[in-house]
Amino acid sequence: MPTEILMPALSPTMEEGTLAKWLVKEGDTVSSGDLLAEIETDKATMEFEAVDEGVIGKILIPEGSEGVKVNTAIAVLLEDGESADDIGAAAPAPKAEAAPTATQDTAPAAAAATADATPAPAAPKGADGTRIFASPLARRIAANKGLDLANVTGSGPHGRIVKADVEGLSASDAPAAKPAAAASAPATPAAAAQGPSTDAVLKIYEGRDFEEVKLDGMRKTIAARLTEAKQSIPHFYLRRDIQLDALMGFRADLNKQLEPRGIKLSVNDFIIKACALALQQVPEANSVWAGDRTLKLKPSDVAVAVAIEGGLFTPVLKDAEMKSLSALSAEMKDLAARARDRKLAPHEYQGGSFAISNLGMFGIENFDAVINPPHGAILAVGAGVKKPIVGKDGEMAVATVMSVTLSVDHRVIDGALGANLLNAIKDNLESPMTMLA
Repeated sequence: MPTEILMPALSPTMEEGTLAKWLVKEGDTVSSGDLLAEIETDKATMEFEAVDEGVIGKILIPEGSEGVKVNTAIAVLLEDGESADDIGAAAPAPKAEAAPTATQDTAPAAAAATADATPAPAAPKGADGTRIFASPLARRIAANKGLDLANVTGSGPHGRIVKADVEGLSASDAPAAKPAAAASAPATPAAAAQGPSTDAVLKIYEGRDFEEVKLDGMRKTIAARLTEAKQSIPHFYLRRDIQLDALMGFRADLNKQLEPRGIKLSVNDFIIKACALALQQVPEANSVWAGDRTLKLKPSDVAVAVAIEGGLFTPVLKDAEMKSLSALSAEMKDLAARARDRKLAPHEYQGGSFAISNLGMFGIENFDAVINPPHGAILAVGAGVKKPIVGKDGEMAVATVMSVTLSVDHRVIDGALGANLLNAIKDNLESPMTMLA
């Protein structure tokens, strides 16, 4: 029977999206892996691939449609031998519950509903009542063989059971039934009051000239996650001044030598490297909050805030402690450019244990950044400015000084540990040559 193609959850925080463009039309034949559409999520515009093969029988949601909920039927796929007459009075199926939004207590994971089909013949369920995702052909083969799909491990996207997983099995070959999942976690408490209602605010400004600005998915996500972060994470703040004269001189020398290769290192590249190495020097601080435990990471995966129109991204430079300054510089430029075009894939902006937010380029001398869950800390970097200092021998001098603030999650990192981490960052930046050792 015809299979509905559902609006996928292409990011862990996506509850609805915009079907920006169809890349197929009714009557087109598609195979698994073919591109079907471009979908705008709360973070980026992403391409959506077909999971099953067949013919596009009917497009239910036109391109340009906004606010399409996850799991809403957007098209109908016909299998061999089926025609548009089999669709009947096709209309979007009742909307399923939106995929849950990731919080600081849950590791980001794509919703399992991505591109799954309406059952043919019926959607199988596990012992705990959750739906088992399988392609229509895999379900049909399993039904003919008497296989219980609850006992089959899927190799398709997000664990989906596909033809190859069942065609070589018989009922006697299937593994023993899996135990029912543990009881679900307690429901998340209702969100705290978010201030006056829309109607109340509109009434206050009644008669005044203003323009209402519609919130897009990214702005809604930023508002929700940072409100949650500030309310639920016990922040504390550590501040240091860092002298940059040695770094500025070292950077100038390096850039002069790297000029023939077209490489120009920024101060931010050195900050990324200094933080990555500091997380190795103070490994207990290289941790994230995971609800009822902490996860201590071995690599230094450092996220860097990138401002884009209408919001921001935090692309992650993985294994940053292992990479050269020139490699970090090139990777950061690439990630920042694609972030501004909203072309980052979810795996490029998820994860990490630590983040950097640099407003120094805007002339901001110091500020406090909000931790991006589940990270354990974020470094707010201000501008380097000329200031009078007292030298080691008590003499007055002028130095380029950069103020930084480390925002720390006290559930993950205690005060002394946070101080050790910040001191390591300071030492690395004030003795930049040691970062190459």
